[in-house]
Amino acid sequence: MSNEVIEKATIAKEQTTTMAQLTSDQKNQALLSIADMLSEKAEELVTENKKDLQMAEKKGTSKALMDRLTLTHDRIEDMVGAIRLLAKLDDPIGKIQWQTTRPNELEIKKITVPLGVIGIIYEARPNVTVDAVSLSLKTGNAILLRGSTSTIHSNKAIVSVIKSALDTTAIPSETVQLIEEPDREKVKDLYHRKDLIDVLIPRGGKKLIDTVVENSRVPVLETGAGNCHIYVDESAKKQMALSIIVNAKTQRPSVCNACETILVHEKWADNHLAELTDELEKYQVTLKGDANSVNRDKRIEAAVDSDWHAEFLDLTLAVKIVSSVEEAIEHIKLYGTNHSESILSENPANTELFLNSIDSSTVYHNASTRFTDGFEFGFGAEIGISTQKLHARGPMGLEALTTTKYLVHGNGQIK
Repeated sequence: MSNEVIEKATIAKEQTTTMAQLTSDQKNQALLSIADMLSEKAEELVTENKKDLQMAEKKGTSKALMDRLTLTHDRIEDMVGAIRLLAKLDDPIGKIQWQTTRPNELEIKKITVPLGVIGIIYEARPNVTVDAVSLSLKTGNAILLRGSTSTIHSNKAIVSVIKSALDTTAIPSETVQLIEEPDREKVKDLYHRKDLIDVLIPRGGKKLIDTVVENSRVPVLETGAGNCHIYVDESAKKQMALSIIVNAKTQRPSVCNACETILVHEKWADNHLAELTDELEKYQVTLKGDANSVNRDKRIEAAVDSDWHAEFLDLTLAVKIVSSVEEAIEHIKLYGTNHSESILSENPANTELFLNSIDSSTVYHNASTRFTDGFEFGFGAEIGISTQKLHARGPMGLEALTTTKYLVHGNGQIK
């Protein structure tokens, strides 16, 4: 049994009573202190991040993953801005969701409360450390972080800054715990300690998520892989379609809300597929398509079945020609991961059919899938994108890290 995992989970659990008593002002002041210190220590964070990048480069890490690992001054300021926005949002804790007075004069209220201790296991992106901590603290939760060994220097530096900032606030610095143990087998202790951890959140690739879901006895808030699709309807406006597809694929291809497959109506393809290929070529996107698309444009490579399942996370895009919106829907049902899908269309009937038929956490009309993000949705930050249906779905902000309890006031009633 890993002493570090159990010891740090125990310390986090001990903070939950204190955390549940904090006022909104105390939590917000703590968040602002963290934001200020992250900004102040940005150069130190970038320096520590370079150690992770050097290790990754020696291992031959792909460009896409290197992008996920990288901290820049701009990205740190984005994180700081997200924390400051989060501090301005309403505190969900203590909110009355429902209340009633029964005929026997019992007064019953249903209120929002913290989950307790949140354990998060995540890969690559050091900004997740900041998002997870800030969301957890705002909702009165303690947090147990287990980031990737590929970002250990970055995560240690970030958590050190956060703890220093908390030392000047009402929130105990022990509320934030980082597991540094590199042995994955020992970290599996996280999966079994329901007495210490209230929920586990895996955030990363499909293999990580499946491992946690299959092995955990602790309740899991599942974040899903993003095999995201865009369907280009016959009626789609050419310029809009080109712009959205380029953005969804190339703006940041290494993230889960980037588009991985486009489904193109055959009549739209007759008129515009070559122009779409031209546009994507400018961004060095490799296209892998079905026989129909390959026959139409020889620059498109032949796809294999695994390409329709793939979350490429790089400048590779699968292309399939379809004859109808119904065929596009069936393809997404077969290969999608219930993350984010978009229809580009000027046909109201086709749009409504698509929006109502696709069972994903987020479905778009005439917009890029890149907007599936807590910050873009106005949540301040996110702890992940949930593709499950119970408790939380889609970008998970403050509300996803809460639960409820009933408060019942009486004056001597007995049953």
